[in-house]
Amino acid sequence: MLNPQHPLSNPDASTQKEQRSALMVAVVTSFLTPFMVSAVYVALPSIARHFGLSAVTTNWVETIYLLSASMFMVPFGRAADIYGRKRIFSAGIIVYTLASLILAFCPSAHILIIGRIFQGIGGSMLFGTGIAIITSVYPPHERGKALGINVSAVYLGLALGPFLGGILTTHLGWRSIFFINIPIGLGLIWLVRTGLKGEWAGSRGERFDLPGAVLYGCSLALLMYGLSRLPHSIGAIFCAAAIISGAIFIYWETRARNPVMDVRLFWGNRPFFFSNLAALTNYAATSAAGLMLSFYLQYGKDFTAQRTGSTLVLQPIVMMVFAPFAGRLSDKHEPRLVASVGMALTAMGLFLFCFLSQQTALPYVLAGLVILGSGMGLFSSPNTNAIMSSVEKRHFGVASGLVGTMRLTGQMLSMGITMMLFALFMGQQKMSAALILPFLQSARTAFGIFFVVCLFGIGASLARGRIRRHAATSPQG
Repeated sequence: MLNPQHPLSNPDASTQKEQRSALMVAVVTSFLTPFMVSAVYVALPSIARHFGLSAVTTNWVETIYLLSASMFMVPFGRAADIYGRKRIFSAGIIVYTLASLILAFCPSAHILIIGRIFQGIGGSMLFGTGIAIITSVYPPHERGKALGINVSAVYLGLALGPFLGGILTTHLGWRSIFFINIPIGLGLIWLVRTGLKGEWAGSRGERFDLPGAVLYGCSLALLMYGLSRLPHSIGAIFCAAAIISGAIFIYWETRARNPVMDVRLFWGNRPFFFSNLAALTNYAATSAAGLMLSFYLQYGKDFTAQRTGSTLVLQPIVMMVFAPFAGRLSDKHEPRLVASVGMALTAMGLFLFCFLSQQTALPYVLAGLVILGSGMGLFSSPNTNAIMSSVEKRHFGVASGLVGTMRLTGQMLSMGITMMLFALFMGQQKMSAALILPFLQSARTAFGIFFVVCLFGIGASLARGRIRRHAATSPQG
């Protein structure tokens, strides 16, 4: 909620300065978090050797970050709606920076895991509010362009993470990956304090639903952990527990006076429901593609890790180019049309990869990456624009948190399906060139499943209806 003296009450130079500052801090944090995830992935072998970690513990270095980020994203988004989005965002920068400081100098594996937990919490505070701040600052007719630039930063982080992470790890050691967050974090704190003068709290005065937040976090933690352990029976048990916990959460939220996540947004708001469903299906259909193509190029084509990375970077580069263009299109045309075209192109790219073989030529793979990247680039920013434009201002924080939650949950679903197929076709054997034929069977099956999921996503994207008409008739208090 804007103060009467807030700069945005007068559309002048101060308004534009605040818009630029808001976009800059959101863009930097949107770049930083995916960059950190992908850079740490490259550094994991070095971290494991340094601390003498087992394979299971090494996996937890990455998994615990995703778990903590997903658990807290919506609750912090709701807290931002109540107490102020800039306040929570600023606190997130501080937590993330301090956690990075701990990780840069951590003396043991236990401290490393604890540091990653707090880094995930800080990341959830940033992702749960960054998009909400952009949506609060920019008017509807400019929102898509700003969100498109923000989405491009995410893709740039994904593209540069493995490359720069490999360079930093090789020449300066794995601790340097965490250390670079410290000066960036300090710079962001300064920029927020000097560039963002206002505060936005659409639900100021409402009570925070702590029981709902606990139930939500437990439900999502059970689901994420369960998906990470599939196809083992323990994974199914945790997924079943997540469903039960989720049902209790929904029951509680329908009766809470000020719910942490108003579930009525989903069944009472068609554009919001189907836009989130489209996001979930898109991430579930695409997140594991890079992993499978990495294995394919290295074991099927005998590419080095460096050449593989140089090849796969084509997809996020294409995504980064298309995202701002798609955002601008969604300012002028219905977001569902732009996003649905993007989802269709994504499905086309996945369909091409259903026919991978040892004889597949590299130009065929590159063409698939371009089509897949252009589809995802066209989809993401219009879909995010649709989600944020379909709710009232008092729900911007929760909606922003859900954007990140759909991404994380989709990633875990995608990896869960892939790991289950790997176990089905290859058993528990270590990946090697000798297993290329059963690997190709599992990869083709996975891409086929993801293609069908993407077709379902096209239907969800089209079913959301007209966003502009909904935004025009929805109260924006």
